[in-house]
Amino acid sequence: MKKIEAIIQPHKLDDVKSALIGIGIEGMTISEVRGHGRQKGHKEVYRGQEYTVDLLPKVKIEMVIADDRSEEVIRSLTAAARSGKIGDGKVFVFDVADAIRIRNDDRGDAAL
Repeated sequence: MKKIEAIIQPHKLDDVKSALIGIGIEGMTISEVRGHGRQKGHKEVYRGQEYTVDLLPKVKIEMVIADDRSEEVIRSLTAAARSGKIGDGKVFVFDVADAIRIRNDDRGDAAL
């Protein structure tokens, strides 16, 4: 099993969710997060004062999937999240040792 974490732009969330549901991925956890990468934020002016916004709003999507679906999910997710501009985000892939469904103790792929 693989855990996929993606940090994306908030305005791309609906596109990514639709793309993932379109390939049969329905289980995901979505969180609103703040952070920055290479862009290091930006400067804004408010009431004549300039200040730096260094923690930008992002969306974090997490899902655990079977090994054989990982490349398909990554391709679909990145295509839907891509705008071609700096700050599109990142995808991280982790190996998952086990998963247990609390309701009935299903383990591994059966728990997904």
